[in-house]
Parts: sequence; structure tokens; C-alpha cells
Amino acid sequence: MDNEMKILVINCGSSSLKYQLFSMPTGVCLIRGLVEKIGEKNSFLKQERKDSKKYELKKEIPDHTSAFKILIEAILDKEYGIIKNISEINGVGHRVVHGGEKYVESVIITDEVIKDIEELSDLAPLHNPANLQGIKAAKELFSKEVKHSATFDTAFHQTIPEYAYLYAIPREFYNKFKIRRYGFHGTSHRYVASTALEYCRRVKENANLITVHLGNGCSVTAIEDGKSIDTSMGFTPLEGLIMGTRSGDIDPAIIDYLAYKGYDPREIDNILNKKSGLLALSEKSNDMREIADAAANGDKKAKLAMDAFAYRVKKYIGAYAAVMTRVDILVFTGGIGQNSTIIREMICKNLENIGMHIDLGLNKSVGNKTGIISQHFSPTTIVVIPTDEELRMAHDAFELLK
Repeated sequence: MDNEMKILVINCGSSSLKYQLFSMPTGVCLIRGLVEKIGEKNSFLKQERKDSKKYELKKEIPDHTSAFKILIEAILDKEYGIIKNISEINGVGHRVVHGGEKYVESVIITDEVIKDIEELSDLAPLHNPANLQGIKAAKELFSKEVKHSATFDTAFHQTIPEYAYLYAIPREFYNKFKIRRYGFHGTSHRYVASTALEYCRRVKENANLITVHLGNGCSVTAIEDGKSIDTSMGFTPLEGLIMGTRSGDIDPAIIDYLAYKGYDPREIDNILNKKSGLLALSEKSNDMREIADAAANGDKKAKLAMDAFAYRVKKYIGAYAAVMTRVDILVFTGGIGQNSTIIREMICKNLENIGMHIDLGLNKSVGNKTGIISQHFSPTTIVVIPTDEELRMAHDAFELLK
């Protein structure tokens, strides 16, 4: 193919780096890998080629620049790699969590974009600085001719109307600090929405969707005409659904009450983000697989965690159904949404009153694959779509570079 490109997609965390190399526009993943525990003595790299050939390296990796050098060496390795020269890589796509109000789509990374990502770090202190480390490390390693793109988690939700994204607090906080609903998981919601439309043979101009991304982080998005009109995560990813370790929606006065009881603000933030959610309710785990197994064996707290989790998702689906004229497609995705048939069944129970009729047999037979799990007479088609944020990023980078 004359216009074939190899796109390296990067998802950089504070101590980890996920990567995939795609052949575009076919979207074939040639190789994928993960560098973990960057900055620690027990760092390691795990890599798998498209033919399932695996490679593992245990080595101290002090920083992200070193991690990039090691992953490039792994991609170039004569026995375990997939390319012969780094010059075969035409572009690099980076995941950036927060793009604020400015970035409504993916962009080529320039000095101005880097500056904006740095300034937005106040809104995403755990993510944007790590994303920047990845961008800067990659730019050091690749030649200036190689272009880099940024795909923002918040971008898809910038079509949400003002009445849905503003909080009912003094306007000065929005004017001064840009406190508003931003929403996250945008890349996933955008990918599964477009894939669901294609799978169900619908066009975005004539279809309303509710996309449900359930994993360790969870969010629900309402989509009209291919555009996000509301989403459950807010100013931060803490708002909305019950998640693995995040509380989701709570009465904000609880924070003040805990402070009055002597808890430090940082301690409260840590509790709500890392010690709450499924972990707190089950008092066992933040992993739905472990919780479901425990519930099946009679653990009442595990069962309670599942009930509360499904109930919160059900409420959001009902709320978003109320603000749209109709719901044509309900999409389940994410680690839990794709894999847990029992959670999908629990969520869909009693949604018949808004036209969502799950087929329990199809739900089990489809399992974690792409497929329709609703009754043939259901006004709303219920479908499972495995998400692929990295492929969406590769397509964004390809279109920008093309």
C-alpha cells in the first residue's frame, strides 16, 4: 500500500508505559508491550508479537527516556522484534488525559500543545505530567521528521451543552479556575459508539446511544448525532458511578464532615479515590471477578457491592434515557462491561420499562465477544463492544499525518 504507515501508540503513566505498533490504515497490531515499575529496581518489560511470540526483560529502568530506549530495542530485536529500523515508524500517538476546553479533537503536538498540557496539569495532576514525560522522552528519541499526535480523554465530551457541564456553584469558580464537568474515557466512548453504529448498521445522524464503560474506572455517556451530550464523570474522574476504588457520587458535605472530624484534605482525597468503591463496599477487593466469586459463595458484603454497583449504573442509564427522545443502542464495554455477564444482567433487570429487553441466553452465549444481547423485539438494541482506545488513537494519528 502506497499510503501505509506504522504508528506507535503510547499510553504513559507515572511508573508505567504501554505501547502498541499498528500498521495503518488496516489497523493490524504488529506488536504490543508494557514497561512496568519505571524508577524502581524491579522494573520489567513484557512484549507480545502478532504471531503470539513473547519476550520479557527484567532490568532496572530509571526513567521514561530509558523506558523508551528499551521498548525500541525490543521492537527492533532480531528474534522478538517486528521491524528492522526505527525509521520504519512514521508517527507516534500519545494519550493525554486532560485537554481542557481548548482541545475538542486530536492534534499534532507542537510546542504550544506541550505548553497547554503543562498548564492543564493542575486539572489532572496525576496524569498530565506523566503523559508529558512520555511525549518528551519520545521526542528525544525520534528524529524531528517524525510527527507526534495527542489524543485527549476529555476531547469527545467538549460537545456537552453548558447547562449540562456547569455546576450550580458561584460562576466565579468557572471563570477563575475552569471548574466544570469535563468527562473522561472519551476515547473509549468514541470508539465503541462508532463501532456499535457500524455493527448495528445505523448512521450517527439517526441514532441515539448510551455507552457504558465499566472497568476499574467507570463512566456512562449519552450520545446524540455522534456527539456526547452528557457523561457521568465530572471535573475529575471521581464523580459518577461506583468504581473499583473510587466512591463516585456522594454528598459533598461528607468531605467537610470528615475534615471536622480531623481528617486531612489529602487524606480524604486518598480515601475517596483509592479506598472506596467496590473495595470499600465488599471489604475484600476492587476486582469484580473476585467479588462475584465471593458473592457466589455466600459473601453478603460482596453481593451488596455488586448490587450497589449495578444499581448506580442503572440509575444513570435511566437518567440519560430521560434526556433523549429515544435510545436506539445501549453499549457495554470495558473490563467488567465486556466480560461480566452477571453484571450486565443485573444492570438490565427492570429496564424493560424504558424499552431495553435483555436476552439472557444471548447475554451468556455472546460472553466477552462483540454481539447483540437484546431480545429481537427490544426497541433498544443492547450490544457488547470490546473497546480499543489504542486503535482509535492510531486512527487519529494516521488521519493527522496523512
